[in-house]
Amino acid sequence: MNKINRRNFIFRALGGISALFLAGCDKLSRNDGFVRMLESAEQLTYRVQRLVTARNAMAKEFSAADLSPVFRSNGTDNPDSPEYRALAANEFINWRLEVTGLVEHPGSLSLAELHSLPARTQITRHDCVEGWSAIGKWKGVRLGTVLERVKPLPNARYVMFYCADPMDEDGKKYYESVDMEDAYHPQTILAYELNDKPLPIANGAPLRLRVERQLGYKHAKYLMKIELVESFEKIADGNGGYWEDEGYEWYAGI
Repeated sequence: MNKINRRNFIFRALGGISALFLAGCDKLSRNDGFVRMLESAEQLTYRVQRLVTARNAMAKEFSAADLSPVFRSNGTDNPDSPEYRALAANEFINWRLEVTGLVEHPGSLSLAELHSLPARTQITRHDCVEGWSAIGKWKGVRLGTVLERVKPLPNARYVMFYCADPMDEDGKKYYESVDMEDAYHPQTILAYELNDKPLPIANGAPLRLRVERQLGYKHAKYLMKIELVESFEKIADGNGGYWEDEGYEWYAGI
């Protein structure tokens, strides 16, 4: 995925308004006041969607006949770091998911421990911000089940996901977040299988997030650590995700 800057975000945010309006957005994209207006509109969209959509409204699920012949990779397809390569070479036997932050019982889980928890299987469509979609069959443990084990503290408002894939030459790694409502949604799972096989490296092995009511960049791959936080203030640039810090919306509802 190419690096998307603040100006790209504005063009995308304006995409549904009108072609005539878009003709003038190049100048608007350089106007800080207009940028702030769009950012306010994003928050409004988030709040409106939360008001009109039932808390547990489900994303559409499909049948096996609808599976895409190939489920392409979004974002990184093979993390280029010595730590990840070592884990992959050993079939992730030494991998553990750390769960920390605003919880009563921080700890970590191996892949085998995650497999031992009740699993959910769902066939859903992945919608990438780049403009393609694919339908895949995912199996994993509900994120809510993991949170129930560690017991979030009352001031926990968001779940941060820290990943193994470096995103730039400095080695900055991918990170994402969802709020507690999406964290406990029945279809929000930590997936370890795709189409009845162990999750391929290209698709996020050994574990990735599936948050089915949002666009693909929210589905963090190569999970290494989960942290419950009250705000994003001290996390990178403070917008709750790698692409959000580059100008994408934090809430990518579909």
